[in-house]
Amino acid sequence: MTRIMLSVEYAGESFEGWQTQPHGRTVQDALERALACVADTAVPTVCAGRTDTGVHATTQIVHFDAPVVRPVSAWVRGVNSHLPDGVAVRWAQPVGADFHARFSATARHYRYVLFNGPVRPALLNARVGWFHRPLEAARMAEAAQVLLGEHDFSAFRAAGCQAHSPVRRMRHAQVQRSGEYVVFDFCADAFLHHMIRNLVGALVYIGKGAQPVGWMGELLRGRNRTRAAPTFAAAGLYLCGVEYPDQWSLPGQGRIICTPQFALPMPCPEPESRSAD
Repeated sequence: MTRIMLSVEYAGESFEGWQTQPHGRTVQDALERALACVADTAVPTVCAGRTDTGVHATTQIVHFDAPVVRPVSAWVRGVNSHLPDGVAVRWAQPVGADFHARFSATARHYRYVLFNGPVRPALLNARVGWFHRPLEAARMAEAAQVLLGEHDFSAFRAAGCQAHSPVRRMRHAQVQRSGEYVVFDFCADAFLHHMIRNLVGALVYIGKGAQPVGWMGELLRGRNRTRAAPTFAAAGLYLCGVEYPDQWSLPGQGRIICTPQFALPMPCPEPESRSAD
């Protein structure tokens, strides 16, 4: 059988997370139903990183072993013709049998997009997080730097997290403001359950002035989830990149990154003046 790699994007509000459930309302369920329509048989899949209900992906990496011979285009256009509107295969390519979407990955990238304004953004409902009070991005950016390196992230781990170890290596942690948006970018070898949403929650406490910049380091060293901020909403969180060694000739030399983009609103054109008859 040929192993096929897919890049899949999805809108998280349309599904109850990635991982298959008996009710069938997950991304994995929808994708495997569509693959089965093309292959005429069941096709199990493996992903790079499981996402929760409401979390989006611009490039979730998936692999499966094709039980039948089909052109690569069938795994894109053919599969997409059987998928609901909230999910689509972006591209597909054959890979070696030793490639594994999860275990071969060396890093994952996530972006959290937060709308920081007094009124909730209706047109971006479920696509961005929202916080109504002004936030100081510079304070949050400074606080995030303590996360770099290898740490025990128990203070930012969900109670139901099933990871064997809370230790993760954070390669990148950045907070930037762009107009009314605050954008949080994180890259690590792997993430714990709810880890990013818990990090964002703590950074928002610092950004609004409820805690000092040094609080992030105190939480990290204390390893106590109960002392940290509440878990932030899932709406603004995107899985937007996965990195692999380049032994499989992957796009981007193994750095498969696709960050979510939000167009700034353009002013309405002025009506043309009419001369009097």
